[in-house]
Amino acid sequence: MSRFFQPDPELGHRLSRRGMLGVAAGATAAALLGAAAPATAAPATASTGPASGAKGRGRPVLPPGRLGIQLYSLRDKVSTLGFGPVFAELERYGYDEVEFAGYTQGSAGPITLAQLKRLARNHGLNPIGSHVGYHSADPNAYTFAQNLTKVLDDAQALGLKHIGTAAGPFRYGSTVDAWKRAAEDFNTYGAAAKARGMKFYQHNHSEEFSFATDNPKVRLYDILLKETDPDLVYLEMDIYWAYVGQFRFSKRPDGTPAPFEPLNYVLRQPDRYPLFHVKDGESDPSNPYGYRMTDVGDGDIDYQRFISAVTRLRGHRLAHHWQAEHDNPAESFTFARRSSAHLHSLREKC
Repeated sequence: MSRFFQPDPELGHRLSRRGMLGVAAGATAAALLGAAAPATAAPATASTGPASGAKGRGRPVLPPGRLGIQLYSLRDKVSTLGFGPVFAELERYGYDEVEFAGYTQGSAGPITLAQLKRLARNHGLNPIGSHVGYHSADPNAYTFAQNLTKVLDDAQALGLKHIGTAAGPFRYGSTVDAWKRAAEDFNTYGAAAKARGMKFYQHNHSEEFSFATDNPKVRLYDILLKETDPDLVYLEMDIYWAYVGQFRFSKRPDGTPAPFEPLNYVLRQPDRYPLFHVKDGESDPSNPYGYRMTDVGDGDIDYQRFISAVTRLRGHRLAHHWQAEHDNPAESFTFARRSSAHLHSLREKC
């Protein structure tokens, strides 16, 4: 993580994640850093596991086999314990999938991609995707712009079906033309990924929902959707950051209303959203972001409503992957366990 103070917590998150993801080359994509925390989480048992606490008698909101976790949330445990013990805990908590944020494991020693793939499979976890940097001034950086072939080689070695970036399309600025240029980059990466049987995707924060600096009537996210080829570029909606964007950017810079509903983006083009980040927040209008991040189930984002709305679409029950995440959990194993239990407990309203 960055040692430098970032007054903007979202910017700090993006920079620290970019630093983690974008510096390594070769098979070890990035160093997973973070302070170690004691592994005190209780295992998932008949009383504490995913099936407990069911709310009502309706069909489970969460589709079977589609609960994952972004390993960035567990970077402290991966760094100190290694992938093996982390995957064992995730298996106990009822997770089906993992999304990577780097392929090295700190003090636990080196691990090859083949070993990493086998380790995940041995614990019943499907490696579903990975976050990699978009671009860097360093020509040797492990990013799409600098090392596309290596990034895709590694993703293919892990058997990933999705490979993406958590970096916003701000490479050339925040104007309409700047985002059109970034969209061209993404189309290039998407075409290369598609040629290998993978989907390229972009993960949002809240700034994507701001407005073009040269045309404040245009929302930047809308440019991304319009200018990228839907057969080549996909989106991983971070639902928490999308609702932060709703709070921050429901008015244009001149104060005129510009409301939007994140869920509606998905319902209009559900095929473009194979992946989601399930991240929760407690509403706090005094906070400049409108929310304070919490463990999944402790906040005010209605995941029963959101997930149900998507999975009820014809042909979409099993078409999406739901990755739990918390950028800085108080105790990462506890976050993972409680998030799984909550999501498994949700039932559709009869």
